Amino acid sequence: MTQDNALAIMKMGKSIYLTGGAGSGKTYVLNAFIKYLNEHDIDVAITASTGIAATHIGGMTIHAWSGIGIRDNVTDWDIELMEEKKYLWDRYDKVKVLIIDEISMLSGTFLDTLDRICRAFKRKPGIPFGGIQVILCGDLFQLPPVTKKGEAVSMVIDSKVWKTMNPIICYLSEQHRQDDEIFTDILNAIRQNNVQDYHLETLEERIREYSEDDFQNVTKLFTHNADVDTINNQQLAGIDEEEFVFYMESKGKENLIETLKKSCLAPETLILKLGAEVMFVKNSFDQGYVNGTRGTVIDFTVSNQPVVKLLNGKEITVDPETWAIDDHGKIIASITQMPLRHAWAITVHKSQGMSLDAAVIDLSRAFAFGMGYVALSRVRTLAGLHLVGFSQSALVIDPRILKMDQQLQNLSDRAEVRIGDFSKSELQDIYNAFILQSGGTIEAKKGKKKSKQVNSSKSKTHEISYELVASGKTVAETAKEREMTVGTILSHLEKMRQLGNDLEISHILPDEKDVEIITAALHEMTNTGTDVFDLKLVDIKNYLNSIGYDYHFDTIRLVRCVF
Repeated sequence: MTQDNALAIMKMGKSIYLTGGAGSGKTYVLNAFIKYLNEHDIDVAITASTGIAATHIGGMTIHAWSGIGIRDNVTDWDIELMEEKKYLWDRYDKVKVLIIDEISMLSGTFLDTLDRICRAFKRKPGIPFGGIQVILCGDLFQLPPVTKKGEAVSMVIDSKVWKTMNPIICYLSEQHRQDDEIFTDILNAIRQNNVQDYHLETLEERIREYSEDDFQNVTKLFTHNADVDTINNQQLAGIDEEEFVFYMESKGKENLIETLKKSCLAPETLILKLGAEVMFVKNSFDQGYVNGTRGTVIDFTVSNQPVVKLLNGKEITVDPETWAIDDHGKIIASITQMPLRHAWAITVHKSQGMSLDAAVIDLSRAFAFGMGYVALSRVRTLAGLHLVGFSQSALVIDPRILKMDQQLQNLSDRAEVRIGDFSKSELQDIYNAFILQSGGTIEAKKGKKKSKQVNSSKSKTHEISYELVASGKTVAETAKEREMTVGTILSHLEKMRQLGNDLEISHILPDEKDVEIITAALHEMTNTGTDVFDLKLVDIKNYLNSIGYDYHFDTIRLVRCVF
């Protein structure tokens, strides 16, 4: 299904399941629909299963929005208590559209619980989600919800409400990740259970011998906690600095405290030193970090608070954070700890929802269906992938998901045929009816004046992108206007430079000092006559890391365009 058809079905007010492979544009469609709803004054709740995913679409976790918290189940008594909270009443009363991203990590039990609560607050017990339009988005090829040992995996498609709501399947088939087609082809082959020898050969070319010196400041993903703990402990022990120990504090009932500890990624005992690589495990928009933000401990205050320097250069003095269970406004259990954990290495499972420029990955002992696909798809490009262990069995996908995926594609194809039966005027009438039903306004809010469009009929695609940037737009603004990725726009600028053009892009370059540092590195790496565009980005990044600088791949690409 095309993005336009998926968006059309959403605008009709239908509940849908939006899915598709890496680079198919799921987030783009969600953002387009959110913009449409805002323009027509329709109240929308933007949520996701994890904090990282929520920040990607400018929302909050579904657990926090719904009032369910860390529970999967609620009793009738729990719902009655929830109904006494005015802010929840206001929230459910206003909402007309509920978006939930990254649903693969939600259990079927949770979705049924959410359905019960929506029906209760909306006072419509006979209608799925109380009549709220629900947009479920995600990819079942990602890792499933965490379950207790011995329990069967329960996904959202196993829920009772999945059958009663009968969401329209919108399986995006277009490919928009054009900046790394080879890597995208490999990921799609894994999804289709069609990995060929040449795919394996390409992956095997990314196998490297592990060396910490070669992979400074690069996230390491391993399949087993023991491997992660070993690397993190070894790295910490190798730092000859004073230890600062932080112990988790807890209050409340023991069983609830244990529940909190399991749902929280902060360790009970956290040992930090100067130079320790860390990752934040909680969201704090005010402080400037989210779950997954990486950094290095550079100092401790007089009160022993760690000071962390993020990869973007921002320095944060870290305060303890509290995770709590709230019962009718009363805290019945809580734990408090620094919102940090060691980040030299993390498990593949904990990496879900992240998007990494580069990663060192060991897939030699993958033990679950889909683990290899999840790990590989965390990395944006093939150049950023470093395999230190690999087994073909890591690429095996759950046969149940493979079979179901084909069914979803078939249902999506049927939906696309049906949407094609409507004329433009018929569709507009349906859109308007949904807007009025949702209490919105037919006439869209007037946004910013549109900029003058580039004449694309006579220009090639890379020329159009450059003209927009040269006119004063940022790369992100150009990508949004052209409905492309930032990586694609950067590749267009690179092509213009390779064709011999001097680019006028000073307004999007980093600070002068950063330009000088990267330029000096490029001079050093091309002093043997190598063309700068023959250099691998990962090699440039590693060289800069080796001399004490950590720059984003996009920053390096921009400077290379004016080298």
